[in-house]
Amino acid sequence: MQLTLGPVLYHWQPERWRDFYFRIADEAPVDTVVVGEAVCSKRTPFKQDHIPAVVERLEAAGKRVLHASLILVSLPRERRQTRELMQAAEAEVEINDLTCLASLGERAFSVGPFVNVYNEAAAGFLAGRGASRICLPPELPLPAVTSIAAALPRVTIEVFAFGRLPLAISARCYHARAHKLSKDNCRFVCEQDPDGMPVATLDGAGFLSINGVQTLSHGCASLLGDIPALREAGVAALRLSPQDCDMVAVAGLFREVADGRLDAEEAECRLGAIYPDVPLANGFLHAVPGHQHVRKSV
Repeated sequence: MQLTLGPVLYHWQPERWRDFYFRIADEAPVDTVVVGEAVCSKRTPFKQDHIPAVVERLEAAGKRVLHASLILVSLPRERRQTRELMQAAEAEVEINDLTCLASLGERAFSVGPFVNVYNEAAAGFLAGRGASRICLPPELPLPAVTSIAAALPRVTIEVFAFGRLPLAISARCYHARAHKLSKDNCRFVCEQDPDGMPVATLDGAGFLSINGVQTLSHGCASLLGDIPALREAGVAALRLSPQDCDMVAVAGLFREVADGRLDAEEAECRLGAIYPDVPLANGFLHAVPGHQHVRKSV
């Protein structure tokens, strides 16, 4: 089973972002790495100068590199930026917004988990347009995943297996608003929360995590215990979404479990030490509320 490292969704310092991928290239047992800014186009200039070196380092290490599009394309500069990415001959792209299709032409592409691929018809449409790889939305239960994989045996089906779950994207920036700032004058306050800004209920319980214009779950997805069932369902790849923790160690755990060299229960114990104080969850896959953690295998 392949491992994919998704794009960093948070706003990290440029040097930290670059060094993160350098270490992934050198040490992480992942097959595919997605780079680029997916959440907020205002963050793009901070990464742009480092992308060529990051891609070169990853490819030299034998990793397949995909370039992520924005999740929400709305402004003229965002449309221009997306069009340029889709038409760049050297870039193998992962689309996160269907507006990207207009600029792709006949090129093959991958689909990120932010596109609402909820059934075989949607997946088949994208495959017909050239999609060779589809990362399914994290809220799908296992029977739906199984049906889609069975309907498209020639497409690499991937599931979101680790990280705070992406729940929503907005044209407004709650992160800025929480700091009494406007989106146009946000001062990039999201940089203060490299793992998202926690949001609690009135009772003080963890509820959500805010990342600029994006809403994430409070808990962290972990499908370590579900890998055998996912493999049987026809899933070919697991996606790990970067969090503010040792992602090389996280990737190592998933690699060992997928290869049958480590028990899933032991791996989740170790995962709790690598990414502490964040509850693990796999409820969506089991058709129960997403924040729940079902320990029994599907």
